[in-house]
Amino acid sequence: MSTIIRESDFVQSVADALQFISYYHPADYIEHLGRAYEREQSPAAKDAIAQILTNSRMCAEGKRPICQDTGIVNMFLKVGMDVRWETKRSLAEMVNEGVHRAYEFADNRLRASVVDDPAFARKNTRDNTPAVFHVELVPGNTVEVTVAAKGGGSENKSKFVMLNPSDSIEDWVLKTVPTMGAGWCPPGMLGLGIGGTAEKAMLLAKEALMDPIDMHELIARGPSSKLEELRIALYEKVNALGIGAQGLGGLTTVLDVKIRTYPTHAASKPVAMIPNCAATRHAHFVLDGTGPAVLEPPSLEHWPKVTWTAGASSRRVNLDTLTRAEVESWKPGETLLLNGKMLTGRDAAHKRIADLYASGAGLPPGVDFTNRVIYYVGPVDPVRDEVVGPAGPTTATRMDKFTEMMLEKTGLIAMIGKSERGPVAIEAIRKHKAAYLMAVGGAAYLVSKAIKSARVVAFAELGMEAIYEFEVKDMPVTVAVDAEGTSVHNTAPAQWSEKIRTLGIPVRVA
Repeated sequence: MSTIIRESDFVQSVADALQFISYYHPADYIEHLGRAYEREQSPAAKDAIAQILTNSRMCAEGKRPICQDTGIVNMFLKVGMDVRWETKRSLAEMVNEGVHRAYEFADNRLRASVVDDPAFARKNTRDNTPAVFHVELVPGNTVEVTVAAKGGGSENKSKFVMLNPSDSIEDWVLKTVPTMGAGWCPPGMLGLGIGGTAEKAMLLAKEALMDPIDMHELIARGPSSKLEELRIALYEKVNALGIGAQGLGGLTTVLDVKIRTYPTHAASKPVAMIPNCAATRHAHFVLDGTGPAVLEPPSLEHWPKVTWTAGASSRRVNLDTLTRAEVESWKPGETLLLNGKMLTGRDAAHKRIADLYASGAGLPPGVDFTNRVIYYVGPVDPVRDEVVGPAGPTTATRMDKFTEMMLEKTGLIAMIGKSERGPVAIEAIRKHKAAYLMAVGGAAYLVSKAIKSARVVAFAELGMEAIYEFEVKDMPVTVAVDAEGTSVHNTAPAQWSEKIRTLGIPVRVA
């Protein structure tokens, strides 16, 4: 018997699902992250997980985005062959109308991240359309939808290799994960696609990330196949690398490893790996012709009773009176609570500044970085009584190529971003006796609550990429690279990997 699916029901369901996943973590993720928090022995990693858990609960209560990067929309649709559509639009048009409504919803504006003409103009589409979606025709009379939003920090760490048939998948994964840095915001999960063709393997890896996190249950009952044995082995060995939450060193880098396979050519062994970050966002629903989907919010009881607070050893810093001498006194791994005014700027702003210097024009009026701190951020637009929307840090390595220019020409003395810095940036920091501070990726709403005022001071036409001035109160950051060029992202994982190995510290879920 055929089913009629109305355009309005489908569009509304897509829009509702995208709103839903912007502020609700899946319950399985929270459950496993709570376990990771309880057994974490690294103080820095435990603090980062506490921020992520606190942020997650705040977002669930306030219905605001878990992460400032509200992602590019990914959808997987299984359309029953007995389904009839009550619409004059194409499926793509209906999908994109749902995305448009979700991202323009006034009470929870989501940050538009999609740019058109990706090779050249890279102009923001303003409503995050178009989505990336995949359709499978299947027997039946329903439409099954999995919807996800993938941020650039994790998506950009996607890896692919065409192994020889005799090569070890495990060896490749363990060699590759450390090269991904911490910009994908661990602890999260890894999705592996094995087989098919190059593009099929990537699709399998993406689909695998939509599967429930069940590593706790899998270890408890034991593996029943070679594939499950591989999942457990990779889970344990990746965690034994000591990368830890946010790359700060610790016991948990991944909460689960998911694998999907497909038959492949006899001469081939394609393997794709895609991470999901601490802002794991996806939902599943089925339309059967009776109306739009109803998504049940997870109970707040799913969240562990963890509330991040600044530790007694945290050092308060006045950004308005900051000196180079004070910056030079900061120690790697130290927690700072920032107070006062900072400027912001990401890729586009840095490129503008570089072009202005190249033309001899210098900085625009009203912009002065002398003895100031810059925060790499592209915030979500504020709603209701907010000063600014969720404002988590941007992957800092994207600004590495601009670091020498900023430190040499502008008088800048410190930077704030997400995860590690590369060797070029670290050398510039050491040379100029500056510092790099890390804010926790996956704690965007928590961070935004520390921002007490915000105003655009330059490049307003760039939207979220504009230079803002933020005034903050007790904004938590970690000294990730000190004035001597020592990086905790280089030292801490190595130290924790050694501790795990020599002390026999378990990395399995409890």
